[in-house]
Amino acid sequence: MAITAQMVKELREKTGVGMMDCKTALAETDGNMESAVDWLRTKGLAKAAKKAGRVAAEGLIAVAGSGDRAAMVELNSETDFVSRNDQFQSLVTAVADAALGTDGKVESVLAAPIAGGSTVEAAITDAVATIGENMTLRRAAALSVDEGVVASYVHAASPGLGKIGVIVGLKSSGDAEKLAALGRQIAMHIAAAGPLAVDADRIDAETIKRERAIFAEQARESGKPEQIIEKMVEGRMRKFFEESVLVKQAFIMDTERTVEAVLKDAAKDVGAPVEVTDFVAFRLGEGIDKAAEA
Repeated sequence: MAITAQMVKELREKTGVGMMDCKTALAETDGNMESAVDWLRTKGLAKAAKKAGRVAAEGLIAVAGSGDRAAMVELNSETDFVSRNDQFQSLVTAVADAALGTDGKVESVLAAPIAGGSTVEAAITDAVATIGENMTLRRAAALSVDEGVVASYVHAASPGLGKIGVIVGLKSSGDAEKLAALGRQIAMHIAAAGPLAVDADRIDAETIKRERAIFAEQARESGKPEQIIEKMVEGRMRKFFEESVLVKQAFIMDTERTVEAVLKDAAKDVGAPVEVTDFVAFRLGEGIDKAAEA
């Protein structure tokens, strides 16, 4: 397959690797972009493998709810200018409020009633006509717990609106106010540390398989015997889980303890055991490819 300058440019933007290395990676993988990213990681060249495929898009993330339920939405716009528009901000807030009464699926949120008497979908259509930019409800999520709290954190200047949002469920029969404060800290940790799942069992099997294959290829390039390579791979997988699993990560507010230890210690303060049931994290524009500028 012919490797074009645009393909090299795209891979360079995804990984931060030099042009010649990107060209080589694409040549080695017959132009397959995802395989080229893996090839660069295997060679230890990719600087931003975790961000591969992520490019910026505009708009806002909003969170609504408190107590035992919360919802989060991402509404995209074409320009950052629109995301600073009061009408757009009010719309995103209203959409999040509407999502609170749904199962969190995009199609359910679009059909939900919104303040003013119409549906979310109709309100977005009206805003497109008024503001003059295309808008899309890209993602939505809702979390609830039978007993405990669903806490949230939005990284932003405006209350409840921003470019990073997290909702996290904490199951506990303990003091609700203290539990909510703990939940916000956990949500802030998730926003900063970017875990893939609450525990190792919930990480996608294909992700684990892919990481193991990359680590194995890296280890084989050392020229060591196969039995040593297996030990090297297991060591790197342990490190991967420490970095990717929420409960195994070092807590950002006290790096001497893991999140698991923080939850265990918190039980004494809130008066009952605390368990993270699930979390959802949105980063604005994650995975959206913008059209290349002419």
